[in-house]
Amino acid sequence: MLKRLLYSENERTTILIRLMLGAVFLSEGIQKFLFSETLGAGRFEKIGLPNADFLGPFVATLEIVSGVGILFGCLSRIFATVTCFIMFVAIITTKLDVLQDEGFWQMMHGSRTDWAMLLGSVFLIFKGSGKWSVDNWILNFKQWK
Repeated sequence: MLKRLLYSENERTTILIRLMLGAVFLSEGIQKFLFSETLGAGRFEKIGLPNADFLGPFVATLEIVSGVGILFGCLSRIFATVTCFIMFVAIITTKLDVLQDEGFWQMMHGSRTDWAMLLGSVFLIFKGSGKWSVDNWILNFKQWK
């Protein structure tokens, strides 16, 4: 089971997706703590999410932990599943109103980063961490023994 979870295609370029996703999620998670009224709990309350005082720090922590895991390629499939869910919820809770009020093209413009983060997460779920990752190192190390 662990081998299946850690296995990834041996592509070197996957690190580019990991760096982009990991850096953005790490940064966004930190900012949810630094600017909680505008990006964290305050924002969650404004868009109508329940238990915003809990949900803000909880999502921020998930983003930080997932971002670091993805950056290092450690359990990337698990963390990409978490970020995929985060982005799916973000699109539904923040972009459907834009679609209804301002139209398709405004929604697409406003959600371009969200879609990139969602699809980057989906990519890692299917492909894994790539050649230069902790996951790959663990698999190779276990084969030596």
